[in-house]
Formats: sequence, structure tokens, C-alpha cells
Amino acid sequence: MVRRPVGVLVILSVIFVQPRAQSQTNRAPILDVHLHAMAANDFGPPPVATCAEQLIYLPRDPREPYGFDQFAACGSKLHSPMTNDDLMRRTFDLMERYNVVGVASGPIEVVRRWRAAAPGWIIPALISAGEVPLDSIRTWSADGTIRVLGELTFQYSGLAPTDSVPESYYALAEQLDLPVGVHVGLGPPGAAYIGSPKYQMSLSNPLLLENVLLRHPKLRLYVMHAGWPMLDQMIGLLYAHPQVYVDIGVIDWFIPRREFHPYLRRLVDAGFEKRIMFGSDQMIWPDALRIAIEAVESAEFLSPAQKRDIFYNNAARFLRLSEQEVARHHGR
Repeated sequence: MVRRPVGVLVILSVIFVQPRAQSQTNRAPILDVHLHAMAANDFGPPPVATCAEQLIYLPRDPREPYGFDQFAACGSKLHSPMTNDDLMRRTFDLMERYNVVGVASGPIEVVRRWRAAAPGWIIPALISAGEVPLDSIRTWSADGTIRVLGELTFQYSGLAPTDSVPESYYALAEQLDLPVGVHVGLGPPGAAYIGSPKYQMSLSNPLLLENVLLRHPKLRLYVMHAGWPMLDQMIGLLYAHPQVYVDIGVIDWFIPRREFHPYLRRLVDAGFEKRIMFGSDQMIWPDALRIAIEAVESAEFLSPAQKRDIFYNNAARFLRLSEQEVARHHGR
């Protein structure tokens, strides 16, 4: 749910504190396919507060200023770390606690920094709304700088999937066999009024991706946020295109749990439990990762086997992780 493409960042020097090689919790591994490597000030001067879990979205008076602190009311808020170093360190601490391997997208300089700090815990990805040159993507894919293309945030630029810029990305991803994660669904409440004037909720319809899939039948694509709130359309796309997966990033912590659980349950009841992947969409609030994990763990309608599929197995299959990678994740 990144608000807009992140600008050029100043990367501070830091003494990296790597997660320990062996998990201290004996937890089964989790693959988070929707994590972000960002800067602490990407959403304004820190600390930035946001709500999670049990929240009520607030009305906006168009005469008044609008920002993050007016999105919602809730009993307790998350506060972002003050520095880039603290944001990275706190995220890694939670990843170690819950034995999480993250597909981390962001500006390439930040992704490189996070991966250098914890190479065994980060699968590098690239965020873009179309501003990153295709030649750069070719180079970074070839040399292993990125392994996933996404989060692709074309929706924030008002671009439909079949517009020329998104189309060029999808064509290249199919050619390179590069997995693609595309933003479909919710942004921040009132995204058009806080820096993304071209954002349109109408572009959240997952069926808008159908022509892309037909044009590029070998494309590995996952729909971020599971297309919330357009559940019927999401089920329709999954049914018609068996290669498509979804992640549950941000809807597992930024919409009320009483809404998230029925949404997830219907995807499972409709028969798609093997194509749902865990995602946190942790941006600048590390505790969002913990809340997202708890949201799946607390889903009483899921069996232990279904939870393992969502937390790890489905993503390992989609990403085509090697036997060695899977064994390493389970051997922490």
C-alpha cells in the first residue's frame, strides 16, 4: 500500500546487525512476499502514526487539511522509527523472532543495503510505477540484484494494466521469467488527496488484468492485497487464470479484522487456498509485521495445513525456490 513512488534517498552509513543464523523461536518459516525496504522519512518527518486492526475510517471535511493522522480512529496506534537504521534493525528483529524471509521491494539503493545487512533473510525486489528504465531491470535481473519485479504501483499513477508503460513491464517480466507483484486495491484512505492525485479505486478491479494475462500466458503474476475490496472479481480472475496468485498484504493489519477474516475465508472456501500467499506490506511500521502474522494465526477457520500453505508453501512454489533454499529456511 505504498502511497507513491519513493524519491531519491540519502543512505546513511551503518554498522549492520545481522539476524542470527539460527532462529531462536523454533518457529516454522514464513515467506513474506510483500515487504518494503524504505526510509524512515518516506511518509513525512518521523515519527509517523497509523492505526491498525480495530479501526474506524474517519470522514473528511474537504475544507480541512488531510494526512496520515486523520485516516482512522483506533484504540492504539503504531509509530514509525525515527531513523533509517532503527527502521531496518526493528524490522530485522521481528523477522528473526517470527522466522520470516521477506521479498523486500523499494528503491534499489535501499534494497541493496537491506540485503547486504541480512542476505539470508531478504529476497530483493524492485518498486516502480514505470519510472525505472527497462534496461536497468534487465541488468538487475541478470546479475541477481532483483529476483522479483514489484511492487508495481501503476494504479497510483492512474495507469490501467493495458496502458503502454505497464504493458512494457509485463512483456519484459514474461521474457525474463521474473515474478511480478502488482498493486491492486486499496491505497491509503483518500490517496488522491495526500500526494497521489491520479489514484483511482476503479483501477482496483482485478479483471482489468485479464487482457495482460491472455497476452502474456507465461507471466508469473500475483495480485497484491488480494484485490480488496473487489472479492467477486478477484475470485473470477483466480478461477479463469490458474497461474495467478494473491497476497494478503496490508489487509491483514490495516482493515478491521472482522472484515479481513471473512474476506480470507471466502477465498479459501472458493477453493483457492493453494494460491494465497502471506504478505505484510510492512512499510515504516515494523509492528505491522507482527499484527499481520497474528491475523492469520488467529483465523480459526484455517487448518494448520492451510496456515502453512499461506505462510510458506504457496510462495515457495510461486517463486520457484530451490530445494536448497527451502531446506535452509526450515533449518534455521
